Amino acid sequence: MRITETIEPSYFIIAAIGFIVLSFIQYKKYGKTLETKFLSGMAAFYVICFLF
Repeated sequence: MRITETIEPSYFIIAAIGFIVLSFIQYKKYGKTLETKFLSGMAAFYVICFLF
């Protein structure tokens, strides 16, 4: 992939699903920590990027 090419929208949804799974695992294991909030925020950011 070159720098001038566009990023496929499917990459955003795949990354968002990954962040959702990771945040769920993190939440179940350690509860509501800073890392859990960060992963949830990243998931929300990637979903918003996918939608717009």
